[in-house]
Amino acid sequence: MTFRKLAYPAIAAATLAAGACADNYAVEGAAVGAAAGAAVGAVTGADVGTTAAVGAAAGAAGGYFMDKNDGCDGYDRDGRLDDDCYGTAGYPVDPRY
Repeated sequence: MTFRKLAYPAIAAATLAAGACADNYAVEGAAVGAAAGAAVGAVTGADVGTTAAVGAAAGAAGGYFMDKNDGCDGYDRDGRLDDDCYGTAGYPVDPRY
């Protein structure tokens, strides 16, 4: 039973790895978050599997918003333009400024 709980963060990280692209740090964030969550769980006496899963989710969410290559990646599948593209050839000027 304990092994199964500890396997959940690894399965979540593997799922993120399969779906992630090279434009952000979602997978790396999940790995660091899971490790930090497991450490907090071990120190505080909380369920290590649960704290690792929560840490992995928080790390993946944070890493998703960090741009890895600082280059123009164009539009994503939701139609949002990468911040690095504004003002470059073929893209509009940033309307926020």
